[in-house]
Amino acid sequence: MPSLDDLKKRIKSVKSTQKITKAMKMVAAAKLRKAQENAEKGRPFSEKMNNIILNLSNSVSDKDNASKFLVGTGKNDVHLCVVITADRGLCGGFNTNICRKAKNYFEKILKEGKTLKIFTVGSKGYDQLKRIYGSCIIEKVNFKGYKKITYKEAEQIGEKIIKLFNESQFDTCKIFYNKFKNVITQIPQEQQIIPIENQKKKEEKTSDNFYEFEPEENEILGDLLPRNISTQIFKAFLENAASEQGSRMTAMDSATRNAGDLVDKLTITYNRSRQAAITKELIEIISGAESL
Repeated sequence: MPSLDDLKKRIKSVKSTQKITKAMKMVAAAKLRKAQENAEKGRPFSEKMNNIILNLSNSVSDKDNASKFLVGTGKNDVHLCVVITADRGLCGGFNTNICRKAKNYFEKILKEGKTLKIFTVGSKGYDQLKRIYGSCIIEKVNFKGYKKITYKEAEQIGEKIIKLFNESQFDTCKIFYNKFKNVITQIPQEQQIIPIENQKKKEEKTSDNFYEFEPEENEILGDLLPRNISTQIFKAFLENAASEQGSRMTAMDSATRNAGDLVDKLTITYNRSRQAAITKELIEIISGAESL
């Protein structure tokens, strides 16, 4: 049984921790609003850009001479997986959920006998993946010293991916990140960016939208496709930023409530111990008085 002094110190310690988690929750809530706005503003642009590229790809007559970013290399042997996580912890299952989604995909392609290459963006993702997939990691980037990640940083990642693709280092590239839904829910995403995944092909064919392009489709695609890679990565950064703050807010709220419950339990234990000590002292005094 801990002494009264030990219990008093423990209660004080837990209360201090509770103040920290409460402050972190408030900071996350303040940052979340702006991050959510940025994520929601970025979605229409990235989606429209994808739609235009898909429309353009349907208009290209000479598929053999089309950009490799659009049609691929003709093979599907080497997969580059870009895992985008946070540089900070204390945000619940945010980083773990992205890594779990990525690991499921890694296992799938390795079972098929294909080559896996990993590009980690964010130190937490690297820390989780290096134990099992350390030999597959070819590049790692983190933004620990940055207050805010901008399009410039996404462009740097995009340029590295394009360079690797031009050097024939991989055939398919996918990015993994969390899509923000609400404060409680963040959905792990897997998105193919090279070659462009034509998942809405049927919808586009039946769509009434018609575009006239000037100059030629191939020329526009030559400029748009590399830019689209950076755009999709930046969208992932924006979604991750909102998801991270939402997850941290939920985790810190839970931690604050747990700390409160622990303080209550410790206070009850402290009061019982104190009452027992007083009762014992009274019994000793009464017993001493009776013996006289």
